Amino acid sequence: MINVAVCGANGKMGKEVCSAVENDSQMTLCAKIDLYSDDCYKTIEDAKNNSKIDVLVDFTQPDSIFENAKYCLNNGIKIVIGTTGLSDNQIEELKILSKKNDVGCFIAPNFSTGAVLMMKFAQQTAKYFDNAEIIEFHHNQKKDAPSGTAIKTALMMSEVKNNFKNGNCPEKETVKGSRGGNSYSDIQIHSVRMPGYMASQEVIFGSMGQTFTLRHDSVDRKCYMPGVLMAVRHVSDKNDFVYGLDKIME
Repeated sequence: MINVAVCGANGKMGKEVCSAVENDSQMTLCAKIDLYSDDCYKTIEDAKNNSKIDVLVDFTQPDSIFENAKYCLNNGIKIVIGTTGLSDNQIEELKILSKKNDVGCFIAPNFSTGAVLMMKFAQQTAKYFDNAEIIEFHHNQKKDAPSGTAIKTALMMSEVKNNFKNGNCPEKETVKGSRGGNSYSDIQIHSVRMPGYMASQEVIFGSMGQTFTLRHDSVDRKCYMPGVLMAVRHVSDKNDFVYGLDKIME
């Protein structure tokens, strides 16, 4: 059995993870951690001192995930990170820490298998189009922008091409930010935050005489659970560092 602790257990994603772990025959929910709940451990350290944790799943906040991850990796706790908002430098530091301490670390901007396939298809499509932009849609309680999924998508596309503004004229924004944020390989990312959305993303490609759009919509948080459990199983067996569910969906 894999002893799984969930950090952010009383959040919307945390509750789904707890339920998924409890319903998996190969896993045991050994600890629930949530700073704002009286029926949970307040800190990872408290949980560690009172239970045996094989893997910790973190769905907390962008301002706490980095310290949470460092604590786990420095204390022999394998971690699956679903919280977004980590910078490239922070991800690199966690990678170094994971390898140094030989403790598994799995970071995924998105655990939906459909979203991961969209990212892989976007990377393949990028070989054939010179222009592309990303629009991501989330509920208005999401604190970080752009989404981790959009950033990961742009990163994967940048691995096959170094410029996605081919032929664009010089631009001047008359309203600041109207062209979105400039990311890897000059891919513009536009973030929408609005009630009614959960998580959606479009990757729009263009060339002479045609456009091509890839879109994925998440309508229920249950869609993330197969990917989360897949990551838990992977990191429980291995002590490697993995960034992106796509790495184990070959």
